[in-house]
Amino acid sequence: MESYKNEFIEFMVECNVLKFGEFTLKSGRKSPFFMNAGAYVTGTQLMKLGEYYAKAIHENFGDDFDVLFGPAYKGIPLSVATTIAFSKLYGKEIRYCSNRKEIKDHGDTGILLGSDIHDGDKVVIIEDVTTSGKSIEETFPIIKAQGDVEIKGLMVSLNRMEVGLGGVKGALDEIQEKYGFPAHAIVTMEEVTDHLYNKECQGKVVIDDKIKAAIDDYYEKYGYKK
Repeated sequence: MESYKNEFIEFMVECNVLKFGEFTLKSGRKSPFFMNAGAYVTGTQLMKLGEYYAKAIHENFGDDFDVLFGPAYKGIPLSVATTIAFSKLYGKEIRYCSNRKEIKDHGDTGILLGSDIHDGDKVVIIEDVTTSGKSIEETFPIIKAQGDVEIKGLMVSLNRMEVGLGGVKGALDEIQEKYGFPAHAIVTMEEVTDHLYNKECQGKVVIDDKIKAAIDDYYEKYGYKK
């Protein structure tokens, strides 16, 4: 596994973004782990986060795209931080764009925040995590409504590796099949577990035998077969 992926896993734990224990998800599922990208709050954290995203996007999509679209609300700081990092790391100016939850009818009107999207633009979507793929159902038509636009793909930080809306395939696989563009993650939950199991991170073991057993049981219920 690439070194930046190992670093990112430990970074999530360090920032208290990825936690282990007992959590009730929005779906009602009882999960032994929880990720909250809203816990990235400092300048240093956002700078590093943008760099991890930029590296993963460059590895999977190169630099042949024009706009990084981050769906409101959490996608807004993700897209801003990553466009800055992309310029710094690869010398390529990418425009950031997001949507407004409410259409603005005065001043800078419209549904978009940041850059406009034009005919011929190539767009990469950036999100924190995709469990079911529901957010893409809202994002996809907004982007396509802007004109003759090519969506190059989706990048999330963590692939939870759970079944999507269809109940059989993973959410990222469902997105690729339904919308026709690839969907990737900086790391998968399998990579997280392999890296952290019975290893010290920030001075303690965050995935011990008990947590590992709970994760295995969770994926017996909600995981998908590769």
